[in-house]
Amino acid sequence: MFLELRHLRTIRAIAESESMAIAAEQLHLTQSALSHQVRSIEEYYGLELFSRRSRPMQPTPAGRRLLQAASQIMPIMDTLDRDLRQLAGGDTGRLFIALECHSCFSWLLPTLNAYREQWPNIDTDLSLSHSFDALDALTRGLVDVVVSSDPVDNPAIAFVPLFHYDVVLTLPPQHPLISEPFITPAMLADQTIITYPVHRNRLDIFARFLAPAGIEPAATRSSELTVMIAQWVASNRGVAALPTWAVADELARGSIVARPLGKAGIQSTLYLAFRVDERDLAYTRAFVDTARISARKALTDIRIVS
Repeated sequence: MFLELRHLRTIRAIAESESMAIAAEQLHLTQSALSHQVRSIEEYYGLELFSRRSRPMQPTPAGRRLLQAASQIMPIMDTLDRDLRQLAGGDTGRLFIALECHSCFSWLLPTLNAYREQWPNIDTDLSLSHSFDALDALTRGLVDVVVSSDPVDNPAIAFVPLFHYDVVLTLPPQHPLISEPFITPAMLADQTIITYPVHRNRLDIFARFLAPAGIEPAATRSSELTVMIAQWVASNRGVAALPTWAVADELARGSIVARPLGKAGIQSTLYLAFRVDERDLAYTRAFVDTARISARKALTDIRIVS
């Protein structure tokens, strides 16, 4: 038989992302290798799978038939893979999760629900008492997973990337800076910056934007809650650098607007951190897979790392 599972994964990734470039990144392939896979299927069957004339890319009837097969076959194969890994690696353990990410509940709670169904013998829980010393708690064995966008150089900790995302400056709709196509550091010298209550060297807007330019804002204020930060921005009490996915609803409603930080923008990555000797356990690898699936379903404007 010509068709293989990798072909189904490829077609599904292209259809979900509506982009050859994004699908190639998700599958860790070059775009030319991905295009070759699609062409090989098309040449074998003499059928076009995607309309090259539409933007974004849309599947043809043949492409939709392959997608239908992928939706039936891939869950079966994923379940088989999970079951075999459980048999190989044991099906008991503990995953206590700490958050350095202040905006993750929208996809983390569905992740936990799905994971508990698949791995009922793994003791899972959210630890909210270690938000400000999460990595230290990880090395001390108090928690088992940390959701973080701030990897550190620690040989005892493995950082597994989940997804990439853009960090933007959020502003109230009436703010003068919305007339700018992008924000420069100097534009923020007279602004109040609203942040999460963590050290500046862990905040992208300071570590990667203002500090390298030698710019100090007029004032700062902080909140632990993304929804509160967004409300303060909307009420013209300051501006804030936030992930686009974290304020997607507010941006869609128009209560706040966003501009890139610098002409090229700022990109960041969200990670799951594990102790090195536990990174490759079957149930921890399964948690990574489940988190990526949940994030893809729940969030917009992210690029999943496969």
